[in-house]
Amino acid sequence: MLLILLALDMLAVIGVLMAGVLGMANPERNPRRANLLMRWRVILQGVAILLVVALMVS
Repeated sequence: MLLILLALDMLAVIGVLMAGVLGMANPERNPRRANLLMRWRVILQGVAILLVVALMVS
C-alpha cells in the first residue's frame, strides 16, 4: 500500500514540476502561480520522503 502511495506521489511531483517548467516558458507567466506550484512541489517531495522512511521502518 505504501509503495502505491509513493508511486502516486512521485507522479504528482513530476506533474507539478512539469507544470512549473511549462509555466516558466510562458512569457505572460504569473509569479504567484509559479510560487504556488513550487510550494506544492516541496510539500509533495516531503510526503515522498516520509513515505520512503515509512517503507524503510516497516
